[in-house]
Amino acid sequence: MLHSISSDNVEQTESMTHLDSRFGSIDDLAIVAAGQLVQLRGKHIDDASNDYDWKCDKELAAFDGATPYTGTFQAFRSNIQRDLRETTIYRKTYAVLSKETSEHIGNVMYYGYDPLRQEAELGITIGNKEFWGRGYGREIVDLMVGVMANELSLLKVYLHTLTWNERAQRSFAASGFMRIGEVVRAGRSYYRMERLLPPK
Repeated sequence: MLHSISSDNVEQTESMTHLDSRFGSIDDLAIVAAGQLVQLRGKHIDDASNDYDWKCDKELAAFDGATPYTGTFQAFRSNIQRDLRETTIYRKTYAVLSKETSEHIGNVMYYGYDPLRQEAELGITIGNKEFWGRGYGREIVDLMVGVMANELSLLKVYLHTLTWNERAQRSFAASGFMRIGEVVRAGRSYYRMERLLPPK
């Protein structure tokens, strides 16, 4: 999907470019974790194009229990810029790169961090469907749990997966997550799965 900007939006584009310069080069971002298949790095404004395409994809939205994004690319990009400026310990997203090609293939994040309960929720999106069903999801989850354990004070990582998504459930189980119960959100049924971590 291509994103064009009309002549009416030249001033807005120049403003976006000025803001983008605050984030530096994407090549300057350090790799925070690496496995045999993928690498994790911090998010950059240049990820916005892929992220927008994935948020608009009906199939990806269905797996996420969401509706496709219908806003403009400019509005979406502005939200990404805001998120990059307003960092917090309670949630963080990393870009997932193919180790072979350095291509941005998805994202993995934690959110809902509770330092008192020492737990946080994990979420994953493999936006590039060419990488589905090839073992990438399990490695991404394992790497992300390691990053979370290093950055946060955690005893538990949990996630929610739609009850009909058996492939995801098998992948999460292979990464040490156990099904705890069923919850309903916005009329959709999810399994809550948890992985306990050893105390530091």
